[in-house]
Amino acid sequence: MDQHPEKNPLLVLPTTNDETKNRTNRSLDDTIEVWLGRFSWAQFLQATLANLAWVFDAHQTFITVFTDLVPTWHCNDTSSSLCNNVCELPKEAWAWDAPPQTSVVSEWGLQCAGAVITGLPATSYFLGCLVGGLALSTFADASIGRKKMLAFSCLVMNVAAVLTAAAPNVWVYSSLRFLTGFARATIGTCALVLSTEIVGRRWRGQVGIIGFVCFTFGFLSLPGMAYFNSGSSWRYLYLWTGIPGIIYSVIVYLVAPESPRWLYVRGKIQDFVETIKTLAPPETRNTIFLDNQDQVLELDEQMDLYSALKVLISKGWALRRLLTVTWVALGIGLVYYGIPLGVGEMPLNLYLSTTLNAVSELPASLVTLLLIDKLKRRGWVAGLGVVSGVCNLGCVVFVGEELKAVQIGLEIVAFFTACTAFNILLIYTLELFPTCVRNSAVAMARQAMVVGGAISPLLVALGRENRFYSYGVFGLASVLCCLFLVSLPETLGRDLCDTIDEEESKENGNRV
Repeated sequence: MDQHPEKNPLLVLPTTNDETKNRTNRSLDDTIEVWLGRFSWAQFLQATLANLAWVFDAHQTFITVFTDLVPTWHCNDTSSSLCNNVCELPKEAWAWDAPPQTSVVSEWGLQCAGAVITGLPATSYFLGCLVGGLALSTFADASIGRKKMLAFSCLVMNVAAVLTAAAPNVWVYSSLRFLTGFARATIGTCALVLSTEIVGRRWRGQVGIIGFVCFTFGFLSLPGMAYFNSGSSWRYLYLWTGIPGIIYSVIVYLVAPESPRWLYVRGKIQDFVETIKTLAPPETRNTIFLDNQDQVLELDEQMDLYSALKVLISKGWALRRLLTVTWVALGIGLVYYGIPLGVGEMPLNLYLSTTLNAVSELPASLVTLLLIDKLKRRGWVAGLGVVSGVCNLGCVVFVGEELKAVQIGLEIVAFFTACTAFNILLIYTLELFPTCVRNSAVAMARQAMVVGGAISPLLVALGRENRFYSYGVFGLASVLCCLFLVSLPETLGRDLCDTIDEEESKENGNRV
């Protein structure tokens, strides 16, 4: 296969005699628009297949809500004055309300081990996400590609989940949760970028939202699976979520197409043509062939493993955009992970409260899906972030039992707006960066959200004494972070760039 893209032509587009004279001005985006601009069933099915990875991502992100819970217990002697503290009772004086194997805490006797030990598996998972995001984020932009990276990450994540079911103690369990988070770090990014790069500009917003809807359905399905597993070992829940994920990974590797944009940028021209033929509508795919004229796309030098990250740091405009979107993602991440932890303290059973948290994400995904092609990215992310921040600050002001309904209403609005803001932010981020570094940039934005998720439990714990340290900080962070978006350009309806030079030309043109 030819590895010198500068010697390869673009595809022939249907042209008139006058248009033939202007062929040399054609860009890769023009080619994608002509052949893939019309949304086909093939594109829909392949985009949906890629985005189903979000379902398994949601399972592993929230599974510890059920496997690591502290079960309820009772005293065998109800007259004892020590019945309020299980750690002060002899073992024969109390018992769990459910079989010990229903939770890692009860099975391994961690109820008195302290918050650091009981929270270690969840902390390990998010730490794995952070390390994995830094270590793996550029692989999909380099030699591996979007599809293979998606299949590999999903496979390792779910194999680790299946192995977790055999963990003999909390230390092995936490190590496997770290590995699960490490592999999980790039799944959402690869699925989002792959699905949006196989469609034209008109449809990339709607296709991107498919992943968010899949994540919500994954979150929603988990309480149901846990409910039917109640009374049984927590290990079964890891098997029920991990085994289907392994099967899915194999299907993606065998069936899903690679991104045509990535194939062209990497010089895999013949594969690029075959992928375009596979995705194009039936009435046009047989007319696609290579042009024999000397028409080329000027490409940047081939990217090695970490050159994508180097480019993002060395280019002033790229670094400014990257710092801004990661800063905004950090603020939104605090709200996204922090509010469910606070709402989880409501007097509802575990399955119902988790379901309500998941259900509140669904309207955000649907609203974004219906309106994404009309929403100006920069203004809406900033506006939603400010609204979320104001509602969080309202939760500090409206306290007391008589205002509980107002507080819950503000929490719901804050979470809804934060979810919608982050959905739009991811679409905005992939439109801000060219193909050669797009996956890395989106991965950095998602990692910043994970950092927010790692910080939010501490803030929620501090907020039990003073609500300002939880909801107050959430609100201030959301407002202050989102205001930085004023420095970025708007991307609604604009062409996707594929090379650094192309993006720099557009950036310089905007300044002029």
